[in-house]
Amino acid sequence: MARKRSRYDYDDEPAADEAPKPVVHCWLCGRPTGSTIIWHHPIPKSRGGRDVVPMHGICQQTLTVNFTNSELQRAGMDVQQLLDNPAVKKFVDWVANKDPDFTATIAKKQR
Repeated sequence: MARKRSRYDYDDEPAADEAPKPVVHCWLCGRPTGSTIIWHHPIPKSRGGRDVVPMHGICQQTLTVNFTNSELQRAGMDVQQLLDNPAVKKFVDWVANKDPDFTATIAKKQR
C-alpha cells in the first residue's frame, strides 16, 4: 500500500481529516493566544481558587507584578476590576497590537 504522504513531506498544511485548532483568547487582553497558553488562577490557589483562565505569559506576569494575592482574591473573576488599574490599563493598551507570541521582561514588584 502506498502512503498518502511521504515521510519526507514537511508541508505545514493540515491533513484533510484534521480540524483546525480553535482560537483561544487571553482573559486579560483579549488577544488570541499563541503557541504557549498559560492557565492562570484568577483567584490564587492559596486563597481557594479552582477556576483557570487562558492567558499569555506576559499578561500573567503583569498581574503578578501589580497585585497581591489578597487583591486578586477580592477581584475574583471580574476582569474589568483588574483593567481599571492604571498600570494594567496602560499595559493592555501597549500590548494590543503585538504578536500573540510576543514576550518581554516585566518589571519586578516594588516592595
